[in-house]
Amino acid sequence: MRITMIGTGYVGLVSGACFSDFGHDVICVDKDSAKIDGLHAGKMPIWEPGLDNLVKANVDRGRLHFTTDLAEGVKNAEAVFIAVGTPARRGDGHADLTFVYQAVRELAAHIKPGTVVVTKSTVPVGTGDQICAILEEEGATEISVASNPEFLREGAAIADFKHPDRIVVGAEDSHAEAVLKEIYRPLFLNRAPILITGRRTAELTKYAANAFLAVKISFINEIANLCEAVDADVQDVARGIGLDNRIGPKFLHAGPGYGGSCFPKDTLALLQTAEKAGIDQRIVRTTVEVNDARKGEMVDRIVKALGGDVAGKRIGLLGLAFKPNTDDMRDAPSIPIVEGLEKQGGKIVAFDPVAREHAEKLMPNVEFAGSPYAVAQGADALVVVTEWDEFRGIDLDRVAAAMAGKVLVDLRNVYDRAEAEGAGLHYWGMGRGKPSHPAG
Repeated sequence: MRITMIGTGYVGLVSGACFSDFGHDVICVDKDSAKIDGLHAGKMPIWEPGLDNLVKANVDRGRLHFTTDLAEGVKNAEAVFIAVGTPARRGDGHADLTFVYQAVRELAAHIKPGTVVVTKSTVPVGTGDQICAILEEEGATEISVASNPEFLREGAAIADFKHPDRIVVGAEDSHAEAVLKEIYRPLFLNRAPILITGRRTAELTKYAANAFLAVKISFINEIANLCEAVDADVQDVARGIGLDNRIGPKFLHAGPGYGGSCFPKDTLALLQTAEKAGIDQRIVRTTVEVNDARKGEMVDRIVKALGGDVAGKRIGLLGLAFKPNTDDMRDAPSIPIVEGLEKQGGKIVAFDPVAREHAEKLMPNVEFAGSPYAVAQGADALVVVTEWDEFRGIDLDRVAAAMAGKVLVDLRNVYDRAEAEGAGLHYWGMGRGKPSHPAG
């Protein structure tokens, strides 16, 4: 199949590379000439494990191409996937579809009858209908419009694409359904389940999936608060409920709240869709409120661990990206934590294995260190913000010896309390009972 991917961001580049690895001929189009030049030189615009090798292999085989020329990119395409950003609009939380509709208007003049236009971007219910109207307005005839939402986890995107839990296709005609089935045929050989639905149903499925996962995260964070109050351990509680097949263990890890490119904007967009439809989504609305409050609570927790005052204190942060195995800083919990601590006079030093370049633009007053041990040097407190694997194996005795204070605030429950206390650290976990050492 001849496929065009509009957008070389996280979704577009991963999807395009994986489609080409299936044997399809893929052209990725982006207006950002710096991105395209970088990709021609083998430089990835995002950090995703294994992506550079996958891109190189398929470029070398002649199946993956990059261009800024939209007309050339879509000229012979049988399917055009739209994978541009749909950020939340400031103020109202609506998904901003400016880039989606702009791409549709521009490609309308160049696609041929029989082409299938597919939204890969996360878009509100009814976006496909609007795309149909735009294509008709622009004079593009006999074009099918379908929805094919992505369900990729940053840090494991390639595996998720090639071994999906499900493939959701929202199609309104048999031609679009047939084309998408042919595109995904290599996955059918592995018996990946495919769900064929109406276009609006597929659009809503993506939002419903992310909202449900956000609910699980906020739920376990609320349970963690209760565990601290009654001297219980949230990790055992999570395991106890997660072993129930009706619940499952995933997304039951207490922490500083969800962030990233999907959950924050998608929960808001779902609320806006519901409001427009006149339907109250109380659970999702409360989830958003709980998560927003959670970030402020993390600042309060660190301040409390330092005896109620952080003015002039040196606070080391381990991890800045919203999750491990990515450099994505969008809505990362580290941002409000840094802002809150700096506002109260704290001096922040931080280390992240891959997110430093992005973080430096967002955190101009933070001192960046080259290793976890450099962060610990002279710190009054050490705070685990992102659970990178390399943090799990650090020598806590060495950390404790380097620190000026002895406070370890573990926002991801990476460390064992007994081991931390054995190193002489005052351990503050998440929902793991009351701290056994006094603050400070």
